[in-house]
Amino acid sequence: MSKHTRTPRRPHPQRALDPLADDQRAPRRRTQAERRQQTRRALLDAALEQMDSRESFDALSLRSVARAAGVVPNAFYRHFASMDELGLVLIDESFRTLRAMLREAREGGPPPDHVIKRSVEILVRQVRDHRQHFAFIARARYTGNGVLRHMIRNEIRLFTSELATDLARFAVLRDWTTEDLQMIAGLLVNAMIATVEAILDVPTAAPHAEAEIERIAEKQLRLTMLAVPHWRSQ
Repeated sequence: MSKHTRTPRRPHPQRALDPLADDQRAPRRRTQAERRQQTRRALLDAALEQMDSRESFDALSLRSVARAAGVVPNAFYRHFASMDELGLVLIDESFRTLRAMLREAREGGPPPDHVIKRSVEILVRQVRDHRQHFAFIARARYTGNGVLRHMIRNEIRLFTSELATDLARFAVLRDWTTEDLQMIAGLLVNAMIATVEAILDVPTAAPHAEAEIERIAEKQLRLTMLAVPHWRSQ
């Protein structure tokens, strides 16, 4: 054999068996829509994290949120027209979490004497699992931004109306007027908000303090509901 003759290279056995091996090892390139969605999510999460650190929404700047998300400020405007619009999206997300909580409490159909305990347990777990969204709502309620405050008030009213509709399913409340159902639902929602704010003030590594808040919240709701059988809508 001539010294210039080269022996043909044999294919790698794995490649011969699996012609798609290279494609399987190479990471899939994200689409433009996926990259846009990831950047949008990063901006929302950056705002949530800053507010969870007790920063007020009024103190957040477009530049600080963009920097925390790892994007240039101009990229912000590809996703939100302003900080107000970003805040409105966060409010919508946060109340979807609350509605999911209401649906979970509604499912399973616990007996009436267990409804309060189950509801408090679900509330505490939801705050624990979605702490940043609850912290955002709790702090944005007192922001100087009128646009956000107005939307939060509207969402709380809507949430209260949904709860009133659920309460009407209970036999003891079926003869109540819509006004009175709204009233008792409002009392319960206010108690829930107070409980959420109390939990947010407790360090995450303080389970005993959280358990005490849960115990007191259950007692407060039971005390509120004691008047229900004796109330007559006029």
